[in-house]
Amino acid sequence: MSSPRDCAACGLCRGRTNVVCPDGDPASPVAFVGEAPGQKEDEIGRPFQGRSGKVLDKLLEEEGVPRSSMYITNTVKCRPPGNRVPTAEEMSACLPHLEEELQERRLIVALGRTAAKDLLHREVKLSEEVNRPTTVTIRGRKIDLVVTYHPAASFYNAKAKDALREAIRIAKTYLEGRGNASSTGN
Repeated sequence: MSSPRDCAACGLCRGRTNVVCPDGDPASPVAFVGEAPGQKEDEIGRPFQGRSGKVLDKLLEEEGVPRSSMYITNTVKCRPPGNRVPTAEEMSACLPHLEEELQERRLIVALGRTAAKDLLHREVKLSEEVNRPTTVTIRGRKIDLVVTYHPAASFYNAKAKDALREAIRIAKTYLEGRGNASSTGN
């Protein structure tokens, strides 16, 4: 498979400054998946570097989870114009890269509705599905998945922040080698 750095599979490649490749521990059992890079991520070339990243970093720190202990990526690797939601075609173009990144994980935390929709291949109602473990099949392998709110949702919504904090706690059990979807208690 070609590197996402060379990807020209969709029109997002024409407006990017950088391809935003994953960050963190490539061998981590846990992956956090966001929607798409924003302006700061496009400038720097790393996921979750802007305001949402600061929220995520603060919650990780508060829960005693080093950011470097997990794998962090997005459904698409290039910034959509104006930070709009990526289209189905754009997500489909990046899906082979995403599946390659996720195929060896034990837990995927989908940060927000767009990431959840891309990974579950269906519409998602966050209020009904947040932090309820399920599984997805990626390249023939079943992987636990938790859907939660995107860090941006917590800017104005304390419940979203609490839900994100709970997802981090679930992820921590996997990082400690004791987690699976049926043992999280949700």
